[in-house]
Amino acid sequence: MSELARGPLDELADRWRAGWARGGFDACCTPDVSYEDPTAPQLLRGVDALERHALGLRTAFPDLQIEATAPPLGRGDHICMPWRALGTHREDLGAMLPATDRFVTLHGVHYVELTDGAVRRARGFFDLYDAAIQLGLLPERGGLGETALLLLRGFGLRRRPEPGR
Repeated sequence: MSELARGPLDELADRWRAGWARGGFDACCTPDVSYEDPTAPQLLRGVDALERHALGLRTAFPDLQIEATAPPLGRGDHICMPWRALGTHREDLGAMLPATDRFVTLHGVHYVELTDGAVRRARGFFDLYDAAIQLGLLPERGGLGETALLLLRGFGLRRRPEPGR
C-alpha cells in the first residue's frame, strides 16, 4: 500500500507537537485558544497560558519528545491527534511533585476544534494513573498496593478471575 500524501492536517499536527516540544503555539492556535488536560489545574485560556503550561512540562522533562503515533483524523473542524510523549523527570513539576529522575512513556490524544484552520479549543487525554506508576508515585496495577488504595477509596475487594475462566 502506498503512503498517503501529507496534507494540511498533518502540517497542523506537526506544528501542535512542536509547540509542546519547543514552544510556538502561535503558529497553530487562535489567540484565545482554550486548553485542558489531566495535569492542567483549570481550563487554560490564551496562547500565553498554554505556552506556560507546556514550558512547565518541558522544564520538568528537559529531554521531552512528542511523537505522532498515527496520522491525525479529522472531520469538519474537529481533529484527533494521537501522540506519544517520552522524557525523564529531571526537575520539579510545579510545587507539588519533586523530580523523580524516572523515564516516562505516555500515549495520549488531543481532540481539537478549529477556527479558520487554527486550534481554538483543545483537550488532552492520557492515563494519569499510568504516569503516576511510571514516576513511582502509585503502586502497579493488579497488586496488593492497588487493592489497598481501592479499599481506602471505598471500592471494596475485587476477586481476580481464575486462570482459564
